[in-house]
Amino acid sequence: MNVDLHCHTNLSDGSLAPKELIKLAIEREIDVLAITDHDNIDCYSQIAPPTDELTLISGIEFSTTWRNIGVHIVGLNMDLNNAELLKGIEFQTLARQKRAQLIDEKLNKLGIKGSLEGAKRFCSGQQVGRPHFAQYLVEIGAVSNFQQAFKRYLGAGKAGDIKQQWASLGEVINWIRGAGGVAVLAHPTKYKMTRTKLCLLLENFIELGGEAMEVISGSQTVSETQSMARLCKQYNLLASRGSDFHAPGQPWAALGMASELPADLVPVWSKWS
Repeated sequence: MNVDLHCHTNLSDGSLAPKELIKLAIEREIDVLAITDHDNIDCYSQIAPPTDELTLISGIEFSTTWRNIGVHIVGLNMDLNNAELLKGIEFQTLARQKRAQLIDEKLNKLGIKGSLEGAKRFCSGQQVGRPHFAQYLVEIGAVSNFQQAFKRYLGAGKAGDIKQQWASLGEVINWIRGAGGVAVLAHPTKYKMTRTKLCLLLENFIELGGEAMEVISGSQTVSETQSMARLCKQYNLLASRGSDFHAPGQPWAALGMASELPADLVPVWSKWS
């Protein structure tokens, strides 16, 4: 079964409209899909009910922090009408707006003017993110490419790396669980933590109600998969799989093309299938 439980539309920082993403998912013969836009569920109001070709699971990717490190928590199979979830999304939306303003102020001090208004031109939804600022920086010639924008201005430790406004890890997990969903630690290999620190994160995540982790996130090495699988088993977590797709032409995050979960793990979709 081809399952992709982590991808993005242009209503956060992806490039495809929701209907275009669904079309691509069907072309890729994906059986089960969750769209996990950052801190919003707007895409689900633009998508027709699932067909026999595809099962659509509700999803979201919340931003939060752990020990001042930015981490992401995916919520899966939630009641999208749940009042607490909607309050949480509203909180995160306001936090994103505040963050965008702070990024604009930081870049302005570095001599880059009008970055927020510029970033908004690249945003299809309500939420302006760092990728939209990156596109503006490329447009005005402040950097030569998207990667350079993060390396110089928006990545970890740079002017645009602002984390403190997010809801806490516990609050995010509570929103997901309160809506009947499963909280999943997203792409753990991307946090560049030591093994010891990642174990501490997982222990805290579990204490707060987290139930699953992404063992597969896009294209990764066999050794990375084996390492994440061992952690998944060690902590008795459910295993998730996703591409973290944002745009066509990115083979490291191709929709529906991530490798299969190791056979000895319990997949997160066993919770609802």
